[in-house]
Amino acid sequence: MFINVNINNVIYIIKNKRTNEMNTYSASVKIMLHNGILDVQGKAVENALHSIEFQQINKVRIGKYVELQVSAESQEDAKKIVEDACEKLIANPIIEDYQIRIEEK
Repeated sequence: MFINVNINNVIYIIKNKRTNEMNTYSASVKIMLHNGILDVQGKAVENALHSIEFQQINKVRIGKYVELQVSAESQEDAKKIVEDACEKLIANPIIEDYQIRIEEK
């Protein structure tokens, strides 16, 4: 039994299927307290550094760094997913700022 297949149709189907597949992206999120909010951890580290003779280090701020892997159709979609996650859980937007970096894996 033989099946008659037009190769152009097969190539079109494969290309079309690929565009609907999810890509994998690496996301990194840097989270810091808003300027003007007292950074208690940063101040404690700064005082400790001064006590062990690192007087030249000042204005220490402590933040968070989060790495994620995201499945999305595009880099823009991946960024939106991470932004939503930051707004809902990862960061506290009332007192924290965050910066997102997305790279395709």
